[in-house]
Amino acid sequence: MLGRRRFLLALVVIFTACASEGFGAPLDPTEAGSSAAATPRTAPIEFTRDVLPALTKAGCNAGSCHGSFQGRGGFQLSLLGFDAAFDYDVLTKASRGRRLNAGIPERSLLLLKPTGVMPHGGGRRIAPDSEVASIIKTWISQGMPGPRPDDLRGLSLKVEPSELTIRVKAEGAAAEPVVLKVVASFADGTSRDVTQWASYDIREKLTAEVTRLGAVTAHRPGKTAVQVKYLGQVAAVSVSVPYAAPSSFEFPVQNYIDELAVAEWKRLGAKPAPLADDATFLRRVYLDLIGTLPTPAEVRKFLADTSATKRSQVIDELLARPEYVDFWSLRMADLLRAHRRYLGDKGLASFSGWIRQSVRENKPLDQLTRELLTAQGNLFTNGPVGYYFIDEKVEDLAETTSQVFLGVRLQCTRCHHHPNEVWSQDDYYGLAAFFTRLETKDSGAQGSKFGGPKSLRPSAKENPNRKPLLTVAPRLFGEPVSPADATSADPRQKLAEWITKPDNPFFARNFTNRYWQALLGRGLVEPVDDMRATNPASFPALLDALAKDFAAHHFDAKYLLRTICNSRVYQLAPELNPHHDVDGLLFTHRIPKRLSAEVLLDGINQLTGSSEVFEGQPVGTRAIALPDPTIVSHFLSTFGRPLRNSPCDCARGSSLDLSQALHLANSTALHEKVISSTGRLATSLKAGQTDDQLVEELYLGALGRLPSDIERQAVRESLAEGASRDETWQDVLWALINCSEFVFNH
Repeated sequence: MLGRRRFLLALVVIFTACASEGFGAPLDPTEAGSSAAATPRTAPIEFTRDVLPALTKAGCNAGSCHGSFQGRGGFQLSLLGFDAAFDYDVLTKASRGRRLNAGIPERSLLLLKPTGVMPHGGGRRIAPDSEVASIIKTWISQGMPGPRPDDLRGLSLKVEPSELTIRVKAEGAAAEPVVLKVVASFADGTSRDVTQWASYDIREKLTAEVTRLGAVTAHRPGKTAVQVKYLGQVAAVSVSVPYAAPSSFEFPVQNYIDELAVAEWKRLGAKPAPLADDATFLRRVYLDLIGTLPTPAEVRKFLADTSATKRSQVIDELLARPEYVDFWSLRMADLLRAHRRYLGDKGLASFSGWIRQSVRENKPLDQLTRELLTAQGNLFTNGPVGYYFIDEKVEDLAETTSQVFLGVRLQCTRCHHHPNEVWSQDDYYGLAAFFTRLETKDSGAQGSKFGGPKSLRPSAKENPNRKPLLTVAPRLFGEPVSPADATSADPRQKLAEWITKPDNPFFARNFTNRYWQALLGRGLVEPVDDMRATNPASFPALLDALAKDFAAHHFDAKYLLRTICNSRVYQLAPELNPHHDVDGLLFTHRIPKRLSAEVLLDGINQLTGSSEVFEGQPVGTRAIALPDPTIVSHFLSTFGRPLRNSPCDCARGSSLDLSQALHLANSTALHEKVISSTGRLATSLKAGQTDDQLVEELYLGALGRLPSDIERQAVRESLAEGASRDETWQDVLWALINCSEFVFNH
């Protein structure tokens, strides 16, 4: 055994000598702190403020390395160094302290492996002569001082510049990067430049790139954001790459949305598309507000109207129609996951009925939220109680509440500090603590009542880096509540009050963003339920203005929809191949979006003059009025109807895939609708409609517009060549259903 130890020690010495003589692997310029002349560190090294940032910069505590929840190679660190005490114990005490060599610091495994002197599964991460290596070695030589409780108290980040406008260099010219500066300030009054120790990432990598040291270079026009992270604090730098020099153009504004959009477009040299024509606007607003195609008669009436206010008038009319209740109840039921697997048949009827009543009454969203969060009593007689039958664990309730009403994803913080936000495990379990006094009792009536307080005990598997939390005090995203509120009979009252406050920084912005995405195809923040400092809005000023206006008008959903639909931004024409704003971040044109499963099925039925037979539902029930996804429909499943098993907005499929295209082209059910002897086409043919009349009716019904001269001629040629007039018209109808103009809302 002694001989083997000497042999291994000899190998270490040989590898060390080779590395010092330059025989080791060549240094990768991306290695952490790679420098040929690192300055020796003589000042006291602090574990939290020096060692942890160095390990983070090297990637040692990343999720793909030792920061993984199960660690790597028997060595586990907290993710991105969020738990200094845990990391210190692991480094100095775990594995009998073999990772550190106090007598010969440079022989510590913590240095030998990441520098490539000894075999390392993660490869070479640190240059031997870098400042990272110097920090670790000096810390060991200074006696390995541990973290202090107040090391991170009052920590804040300041990034300069906070907004960045850079241009793409002309072809052949060298790009000139802009280097960010990151300063960390602490409660003890000290501050330090941490630019080289911060972590950087960029959202739209095709628009710009950022180096490990914070140098930003533009690649193409557009907008993106640099994410900056340091010791659990985050910041974002908005990056704009103009298309051209600031431009000037005429754009008659209709409300403050247009004013803010125009200012940004001009700053970035982007020009908007023209106003959509009346036919395009009418079909768009019908589908967006009531999920229903306009009838040929409605299209003709609108096109014939010469009133200057006809667009505003039709918006008001649609908001008052019964289809509005069906369509927006469906969207709310998706968000709240109304489903009989959680609620049973009677419970689903109660919960869905309450949702529909709330939408019908245009109940303010803050009131709707308070009723949900503070609900108690019998599920069958008090619909909002259903909210508490969907998630069984208080942790799940916390995650759902945060994501649905605040647009904040907290799932990461169940196990560790959020990697892209300031939220900690204390915030996570502090939010969950608001629900620990709630008990549900199934006594046949399926009511719920409050019981005594329960301990919140995250398991070791869920929370591997910290001791189980036996008792947690309610906490509002960094704001501890008063003892009186924490110990009250129902602390949810305090939670509901805080969430729905007009000045809550999340609530109004969350719902404003969701409604904007529903109307314009993408949110001002994407994904819509991932609002965080490192995921800023593409139009921050516009989101702020909309949220402020929404709160000032008492969270009136119809007011918000009316405001957006009346803007010229909403009414712009679509562009299939835009030269500017290719990603649609600036909303300079309409982004075509595929019809949702329910709307598309209803549209096909409306166009073909047929109806769907849903099991257990009255004849004539439309897809947008179905109570939950348990009602079998191959069409709806194929086209992405959500299962309502997740509060994530991504649960609904919105892209067009091959199975959907094949279904539209080859479905037997669709074929039967087209050729039905009682359908719209057969009825029109029996009524003796001329070919010109029929082509107009079909185009108005399917696409909301009259056919072009080329389209009329194509139909005439098909009729002349076809063996049967009926079959030719069936082919025309089939072709309209399969064309992208029908399947998409543009």
